[in-house]
Amino acid sequence: METIKKFLKNNPITRVPYGYLKSIKDAIIRDNYFRYNGHFDNRSKGYQKMCVILAGYKPFLYNVVFSRIKAYLPKDIDVCVVSSGVFSKKLSLMCKKNKWSYLSTRENDVNLVQNVAINLHPNAKYIYKLDEDIFITEGYFDRLFDAYLRAKDGDYNPGVIAPLLLIHGFSSLRILDKLGVRKEFNERFGSIKYESGAQKLPAIESDAKVARFLWGEGGIIPSIDEINRLFYSQEPKETPCPIRFGIGAIMFERDIWEQMHYFDVNRKDKDMMGRDEVKLCQYCMINSRPIMVSENIVAGHFSFGKQTEGMKEYYFQNPDRFVLKKE
Repeated sequence: METIKKFLKNNPITRVPYGYLKSIKDAIIRDNYFRYNGHFDNRSKGYQKMCVILAGYKPFLYNVVFSRIKAYLPKDIDVCVVSSGVFSKKLSLMCKKNKWSYLSTRENDVNLVQNVAINLHPNAKYIYKLDEDIFITEGYFDRLFDAYLRAKDGDYNPGVIAPLLLIHGFSSLRILDKLGVRKEFNERFGSIKYESGAQKLPAIESDAKVARFLWGEGGIIPSIDEINRLFYSQEPKETPCPIRFGIGAIMFERDIWEQMHYFDVNRKDKDMMGRDEVKLCQYCMINSRPIMVSENIVAGHFSFGKQTEGMKEYYFQNPDRFVLKKE
C-alpha cells in the first residue's frame, strides 16, 4: 500500500491505462477494508465452512455459550473467535484449548474484524456468524445448512439463513404464535407487530421483563432446547423476512459478502455499530436475495443492551434456563 501511495505522489496521473487505475482502486479498497492492527492465532484447517464468533464484552456468558458451541459443532467447520477493540486472554486460551483461531483488533470496528476474519479464511465458502450472547441448540449448524439448501431449491434465492431467535424483532412474535401464547404476552406487555428497531419495539428490545418472560419467567415459555425439539419435529419450513433483521445468528455464502463489497469500514466514523446489519439487509432486499428464517431451528439471544442488567440477575438465579442439558 505504501508503494502505491509513493508512486502516485511521484507520478501525477495523466494517461494511465484503465486496468492499472482499477488495480490501484481495488488495492486502496482492500487496504481500507482489511488492514488492521492486532493479533491472529491461525488454527484454520482450511474447511469450506467457518463460524465467526464476535466476542469480548460479556465474559460472564462464555462458559455456557461456548460449551453449547463446542457440544454441537460439527467437525468440518473452522471456528474463528474475533474481538473488536479488545484482546481477551480468556478467549485466547479457550481458543488454544479448543484448537480454534482467535483474532483481535485494536480498531473497535465489528465490520472490520468480520471482514478480516473472512479474508483470513480464503477456503470458507459458507460463513456462520454468531454474537457472544447467542445460545445455540442441538443440531444448529447442520440443520441451518440444510435449511439454506432447501430454501435455495424453493421459490427464492436466499441471501441469508437464520434460526428463530428469542428476543428478536421478527422471531419473537413468530415463536409466540407457534407456541400459541401470544394472548398471554399481550395481556402482560401489550400487542406487538412484526417490527424491528428500538423505536418500533420498546418492549421487545428494551424491557428486561419482556426478555425474562421470553426466557421462561412465569413458566409459560419452555426452554430453548424444548422449543427447538418441538419445532424441529414439525414440517420443514423456511420463511422470508420482510423487515429489518437482527443478524446475531446467521449463515451466508461468501459470494454475497464479496458481491456487496464486504462490510463497510469508515475509519473516520467511530460509530459503525450496526452498519453490518444495515448493509446486509439493504443488499438482500435490493438484490432479491431475501433473509430466510428456518421455522424449525431455535436459538436464544440473551438481551439487547438496555435489558442486560435485568437479564444478568435472571441468568444467575435461573441457570437451568441457559445451561446445556442433553437428553
